[in-house]
Amino acid sequence: MAMIKRAITQDGFIRAYCLDSTDICGTAQRYHHTSPVATAALGRTLTMCAIMGSLLKGAQDSLTVLIKGDGPLGGIVATANSQGKVKGYVYHPQVDIPNKPNGKLDVSGAIGNGSLSISRDLGLKEPYMGQVPLVTGEIAEDFTYYYAMSEQTPTAIALGVLVDVDYSVKCAGGYMLQLMPGASDAVATQLEQTVRSLPPVTELLSDGMCAEDILAKLLHGLPYDCMEDIPVKYECDCSMDRIEKALLSLGAKELSDILEKDGQAELTCQFCPKVYHVGKEQLEALIERCSGVK
Repeated sequence: MAMIKRAITQDGFIRAYCLDSTDICGTAQRYHHTSPVATAALGRTLTMCAIMGSLLKGAQDSLTVLIKGDGPLGGIVATANSQGKVKGYVYHPQVDIPNKPNGKLDVSGAIGNGSLSISRDLGLKEPYMGQVPLVTGEIAEDFTYYYAMSEQTPTAIALGVLVDVDYSVKCAGGYMLQLMPGASDAVATQLEQTVRSLPPVTELLSDGMCAEDILAKLLHGLPYDCMEDIPVKYECDCSMDRIEKALLSLGAKELSDILEKDGQAELTCQFCPKVYHVGKEQLEALIERCSGVK
């Protein structure tokens, strides 16, 4: 199971989070059979969503990330909760576009122009919503912009997914650094210089470094304390009950049309490969439930 490594400087001005998300992104790739560029886009989003989920306080708190663009990928959905569970999918998982001239996967080209939205369900009447335009489509920069605009928190984020020749995930990970109120300009400058000097996170992981090693590099020269690790994994919580609720939302007329045309319904979860079969009698019962709603 992956672990989010966390640390805070002893003066309390910098908080750092790092995650080796290779297992998480690898599971997503196997579930969705994504192309390399879709694997990179989804993996970066899942990594950041998992880190953000670790910041949630309530036992039932959760968040949803939605990236929508006008590129061929269409969009990305990822969710995470405070219990360390994350899942996600891309609208068009088999999208394949040419790499950039430098040979890197063209994630920004696959996403295009659009928006990044984050919804936090904290058990209140309405979820907390925040939205910003995509600034690069490279995802890490877009989350950085989100924190600056929506939460006014100076944040440095790096995300990466290295795809192997067989389309599997060779390594993946990311980190987030945040300046707390009261941090001096000198601390901010030092942090900025450190981040700029570091190689990409996938290069660090490929060189054999773990998340704890990367944290040590990020906070080099700054006394810090490690906080409790947070375990995270890709896990889907789909169920027949959720499938029935989704079918009920279609209404009696559409369910009747499905019953008349096909005699049954078959639905595949968007987040995992599980297929749910809804037979004739089950559909009839759902139609009856719909018809009984006033």
